[in-house]
Amino acid sequence: MQDYQAPADLLKDRIVMVTGAGSGIGRAAAKAYAAHGATVILVGRTVGRLEEVYDEIEAASHPQPAIVPMNFEGAAVKDYEELAMTIEENFGRLDGLLHNAGILGSRSPVELYDPETWNKVMHVNATAPFLLSRAMIPLLRKSDDASMIFTSSGVGRQARAYWGAYAVSKFAVEGLAQLLADELDDERNNIRVNSLNPGATRTGMRLLAYPAEDPKKNPEPEALMPVYLYLMGKDSRGVNGQQIDAQPKK
Repeated sequence: MQDYQAPADLLKDRIVMVTGAGSGIGRAAAKAYAAHGATVILVGRTVGRLEEVYDEIEAASHPQPAIVPMNFEGAAVKDYEELAMTIEENFGRLDGLLHNAGILGSRSPVELYDPETWNKVMHVNATAPFLLSRAMIPLLRKSDDASMIFTSSGVGRQARAYWGAYAVSKFAVEGLAQLLADELDDERNNIRVNSLNPGATRTGMRLLAYPAEDPKKNPEPEALMPVYLYLMGKDSRGVNGQQIDAQPKK
């Protein structure tokens, strides 16, 4: 899977949503999906960054993407429902959803953890993916072959001290992914749901978490794209409810 060679037309004519598409792994995934034929719906809170990704995709002559500015910290239920209606009106369905947006919060002991920060991290990292999934499932059901990918973390599978709300939120994400994988595993078998741990990657969040680390020792997000493409494309049909690592375990 980590050495997967994606066909050039892997995602041709597919509609794929990527959250956190303005930077890091989300940006790389959005560009990779577009390069393999998908019409990508770019979701993020910073319009300027989304526009940069949009321009790069257009400049490469890939399918024209769409931009959806959305701040998950403040978005209400109606915002997700309105987004679903807009997608249905413009595209009719959704073939893929990569839940990538997230925030780190602070790294501190639980006894010193700021409650406001805790609530914010839990909302953005766990509640927002629930609300977005809830709104998008009817559109994913309209696809013949749909994939939902939740971004996990090593500390969301084995907690480590001082990772606070981030670790707990990723445990919640793992639970939501497993729940949906079981609920959507019906007779049509057209929606698969998996969690994906990218591992140590050269991103802004990694730099915040490990400020003393040499970022060059970690791979660029683009190096992880074989797994992201595999899970989003038809070759992963039947892979459901799995906890997957984008990098070999050390």
